[in-house]
Amino acid sequence: MTTTDRVLREVESARDELVDFAAELIRIPTVNPPGDLYRECAEAIGRRLGEFGYDVDFVTAEDSAEHSDEHPRVNVIGVRPGQRPRPLVHLNGHFDVVPVGAGWTVDPFGGEVRDGKLYGRGSADMKAGLAAAVYAAEAVRRAGVELNGTVEVSGTVDEESGGFAGVAHLAEIGRIAADRTDHVIIPEPLDVDRVCLGHRGVYWFQVTAHGRIGHGSMPFLGVNAIEQMGTLLEEIRTGLGAALEQRSTAMPVAPPAARRGSININSIIGGQAGEPTQTPCVADRCEAIFDRRFLIEEGFDQAKQEITDLLGDLSRRDEKRRYELSDLMVVHPTLTPEEDPLVHSLRGSIDAVLGRPAELVASPGTYDHKHVARIAGVESCVAYGPGRLEQAHQPDEWCAVDDMVDSAKVMALTLLDLLG
Repeated sequence: MTTTDRVLREVESARDELVDFAAELIRIPTVNPPGDLYRECAEAIGRRLGEFGYDVDFVTAEDSAEHSDEHPRVNVIGVRPGQRPRPLVHLNGHFDVVPVGAGWTVDPFGGEVRDGKLYGRGSADMKAGLAAAVYAAEAVRRAGVELNGTVEVSGTVDEESGGFAGVAHLAEIGRIAADRTDHVIIPEPLDVDRVCLGHRGVYWFQVTAHGRIGHGSMPFLGVNAIEQMGTLLEEIRTGLGAALEQRSTAMPVAPPAARRGSININSIIGGQAGEPTQTPCVADRCEAIFDRRFLIEEGFDQAKQEITDLLGDLSRRDEKRRYELSDLMVVHPTLTPEEDPLVHSLRGSIDAVLGRPAELVASPGTYDHKHVARIAGVESCVAYGPGRLEQAHQPDEWCAVDDMVDSAKVMALTLLDLLG
């Protein structure tokens, strides 16, 4: 029996263990915000890594704005050295999940398996992927293979809110860094036959429209900020929004409809919001938060300049209009080259396990690749894992058990290929 056959056999033998471990993680409701039970989940992952021969370390982002005594930002890293320190492959998964929301027909934190699917909040995004990564590396160990390089596995926090206390923190303190880390696999739910090379850019910003308060019976004596915001929204809908529909990227973003630039209104608050009773006043303030997804061909500078120019033009056309622009978050696009050794290895492993060629895609949203590339400086990074992207953040979220096992097989063969 070949080494490859032994490793694949070990993954298959661990099917029930893998599913049970993913279900165990789902039953820890690590909802973000606010960041519940991070320590408990990190410790559960750490116990399993310790049982599998890793040197386990807990890294708390104590200096992060998100960290508190009530909601500590605790990450976990397991290191299993090979014959040499390098090459080093880092398998990273976030364990925070978004709030449950309405519409569930199963217990969102029950970890129930039914009809070949593991249900629960975070099953697809991405506790099943994290469990698959753990058992991919474990299958190599159980097969008796001594690798030439090092395997690391990390469970990190706050990806759903930007990842700044998670992967960004690990990169800032050098735990993920170009001078020690060669390849990073993030098992996000992009489907088992897809390798995700990167993602579009994000510009979150707030616009505040300033008006002048006045009596509601004499609105002509005031300036209604909500009306000013309405003018901006209409200009975006008919002008900028329509222009973005005509722009397309060469990146293989999935689904294809996301290959265009976009702008979304995330929230809007105006007038005397929060008052217990209505007030007979002209609204003197209105705030809106926008989510602008920009293409690698556009770049951030162009994306912001278009907003700045639009606000300036509206103000020039009517001196009563006053707008204030505030940046909230900027994420630049990332794209790992198709010829990267990690991409090449994963494609070969997918073909070997699934019997069909891999599809190369890019994500419509961002994930922790952004921190690996820009802070850690590690160029060889992709997302690959079980689950369908369309299941992320949905009620009755699920991940197919077969996909969990197949993705573990793919990652195990990739570890064999890269680490020898």
